[in-house]
Amino acid sequence: MPWIQIKLNATNENAEQIGDMLMEETGALSVTFLDAHDTPVFEPLPGETRLWGDTDIVALYDAEADTKWVVETIKGSNMLPEGSRTKSSS
Repeated sequence: MPWIQIKLNATNENAEQIGDMLMEETGALSVTFLDAHDTPVFEPLPGETRLWGDTDIVALYDAEADTKWVVETIKGSNMLPEGSRTKSSS
């Protein structure tokens, strides 16, 4: 089954909030947090979500998703810093 990924960058202060918005408001099937600079995080405490200062967020959507609407919803959320860019791939 084909998928579409939308990748954006966030800070550790707003990454979880953006991830929640992607799942709840845009219908992302999954959201993954990645370090933008490949700095590992070892052994987080149980229940802890430790994020990096510069965090990449990858949201996965069904190939039939209206990506233009998703990107406009993300931009309209005012959660991303000014000048932020999104990148999508299938």
